[in-house]
Amino acid sequence: MRVLIVDDDVLVTTSLKTIIEASGEISVVGIGDSAIQAVELYEELQPDILLMDIRMKESTGIEAATNILAKNEQAVILLLTTFSDDDYIMEALRIGVKGYLLKQDIEAIVPSIKAVKNGQSVFGHTIMERLPHLLQTEKITCSEEHKVNEKDLSILSLIAEGLNNKEIADQLYLSEGTIRNYISNLLEKLELRDRTQLAVFYYKNIYVK
Repeated sequence: MRVLIVDDDVLVTTSLKTIIEASGEISVVGIGDSAIQAVELYEELQPDILLMDIRMKESTGIEAATNILAKNEQAVILLLTTFSDDDYIMEALRIGVKGYLLKQDIEAIVPSIKAVKNGQSVFGHTIMERLPHLLQTEKITCSEEHKVNEKDLSILSLIAEGLNNKEIADQLYLSEGTIRNYISNLLEKLELRDRTQLAVFYYKNIYVK
């Protein structure tokens, strides 16, 4: 697995490189120190994962991620920051990054990189717990409007809780293959890109405060 790290703090990039490569399964193919470099290095190196800070010189990681995703829809971007800022979280969700972690969660970095590479979205318990607050809306009884049935609602609620396919399958007594099919159908039906957007949809349209 090939990872590009971008952070304007040299100590951070050095530490991250050491932590990531210590796993023996991931190689750091490049290091940058600005949002501009993030865009340039991504195009040059085409890494499997871009691990990037948000607050950097001249421009933000959010802006860099937006530019990268505009040209590379399949780009896998994991934002790593010291700031648990509501606006940043919402913007990260909106543009479609695959993860948003706080830098103090050191032990979660390598597992998160592996998770997003396997198609999961990772936003950490702290951030997932705040989603209902960030997406404050009354419940919209819109099953028919969105063509969502009861089984879909069950799966959406478990995705919103952060469960993976196996955990959802265990909860609903279904096979993982069946869950994958349900999720693929949901993404197509709701015209969404990934399970993070499914979680956002759930909290905006279905969740009861």
